[in-house]
Amino acid sequence: MTDLRVGLTVTHRRYVPYGHAHYAGALVDGAYALGLFGDVATEVCIRTDGDEGLFASYADVQFREPVRAGDVVEVTATVRRVGTRSRSLDFECRVVCRGRPDLSASAARVLDPPLVAVTATGTVVVPGEGR
Repeated sequence: MTDLRVGLTVTHRRYVPYGHAHYAGALVDGAYALGLFGDVATEVCIRTDGDEGLFASYADVQFREPVRAGDVVEVTATVRRVGTRSRSLDFECRVVCRGRPDLSASAARVLDPPLVAVTATGTVVVPGEGR
């Protein structure tokens, strides 16, 4: 019997402010995406188990494209496996809009298709039935 929670997907979108840039070219550090993964994982736990849960581990984190200040990112978590107290999640951070400072200070464009910037898998744990 398949657990109905498997396949649940939660998505958040966020504008990346210039105050988060740490490197030349307005680059944002990779930890920024990992923090967003934590936020979307929290919503997954609330939806599946009625509890915020706790992040236990990341595995196979891949930084594929840069995230820059001025981007709009879309972060998705999908439930891959449900255990007794653990949940395995697949994460993806996509850049859906990107600033165009070469045109003007406020120019930007929608990326179609979006850039897949970061992927990962992770494990969260939730309280048991007895709480």
